[in-house]
Amino acid sequence: MVPRYARPAMTAIWEPEARYRIWFEIEAHATQKLADLGVVPQSAAKALWDWWQTDPVIDVPAIDAKEAVLKHDVIAFLDWVAEQVGPEARFMHQGMTSSDVLDTTLAVQLARATDLLLEDMDALLAAIRRRAEEHKYTPTIGRSHGIHAEPTTFGLKLAQAYAEFARCRTRLINARAEIATCAVSGAVGTFANIDPAVEEYVAEKLGLAVEPVSTQVIPRDRHAMYFATLAVVASSIERLAVEVRHLQRTEVLEAEEYFSPGQKGSSAMPHKRNPILTENLTGQARMIRAYALPAMENVALWHERDISHSSVERFIGPDATITLDFALARLTGVVDKLLVYPERMQKNLDKMGGLVHSQRVLLALTQAGITRDNAYRLVQRNAMKVWESDGALSLLELLKADEEVRAAMIEAELEEKFNLDYHFKAVDTIFARVFG
Repeated sequence: MVPRYARPAMTAIWEPEARYRIWFEIEAHATQKLADLGVVPQSAAKALWDWWQTDPVIDVPAIDAKEAVLKHDVIAFLDWVAEQVGPEARFMHQGMTSSDVLDTTLAVQLARATDLLLEDMDALLAAIRRRAEEHKYTPTIGRSHGIHAEPTTFGLKLAQAYAEFARCRTRLINARAEIATCAVSGAVGTFANIDPAVEEYVAEKLGLAVEPVSTQVIPRDRHAMYFATLAVVASSIERLAVEVRHLQRTEVLEAEEYFSPGQKGSSAMPHKRNPILTENLTGQARMIRAYALPAMENVALWHERDISHSSVERFIGPDATITLDFALARLTGVVDKLLVYPERMQKNLDKMGGLVHSQRVLLALTQAGITRDNAYRLVQRNAMKVWESDGALSLLELLKADEEVRAAMIEAELEEKFNLDYHFKAVDTIFARVFG
């Protein structure tokens, strides 16, 4: 975790003290159910909860010191708790194994992290929707292969982003449901020394589902899917970030990141206004995607368990969620404050002498009785003259002067094919599909 790209609420989920508190709750809930089943004394569960209600400080350095000697984090924690609670603490962890604590805790942390990510996503969606409605009919050029294609609106560009992130939100909800499972099934997951009712009780208390077959560890296909989902969200972030970066290029300059008073863009060139936030988002997306591959490699564990996944998850659990949390918040800020230049969009639309209307003329010529191949030839030969003139010539005027074109269409018909509003007749339909 890099502090520069971390926000407090998400970071707090992964702090050692937060992790140990979840460990205790798992152990205490399990002990409570064991007491209800008559396996351990009620006094054991009471002692644990009485101590917990004093709101104790978790002495992380003391637990770490024990682990340095014992070489086992869960045992170190249990020993420290026993020192605080007293003899009744010996009934903790009855019939359980370390993975029951570790895997269930990771499920809780990832579920809580996802709740924050969903809040981030809602804020982003709100910002995109506001700006999309603001620019619903702002004409701009649509590009394919980076080349002028046909007119669109800036609102439609943002509507596409909204629809994409709405899908991402659904994926996060599904990923949360998949990852939020509890395992308290003992060594190799057979419940030999612990009743399945304990697992069900702990799961209910922690807001988790029961893992059907845990084999001592929760199957890592769940985690692979979770981190793959975060990677997809990151890719969607990058897609919108790259669009902003392209629109901010000097030659385009149709939109740009907000440049705050006092901000400096370059240590050498005082004139610079660089798309640093969206470039940063591109980099963060690369890192988040990088965490998906080791999560997939974690799926193939030896037999009922090994710990080859453990060190990986200590990295990717905090890093992926913390980075994505930061990235979503940063992108929300970019969208919210994005500087949009409709006049420059119109200027770029007009730059190539009306070439953006070539398809309408092509279709009109075919409807006038000319074969598609000949119609394409007629439009293209005039369009290439405009292209080679860098927009100095007008496609409409060239077509009006083309005898073969004039033989099929009168001037008024040609002029009508260069009406910009024609391209926006379905904007309301698209917006209704996206926003409801």
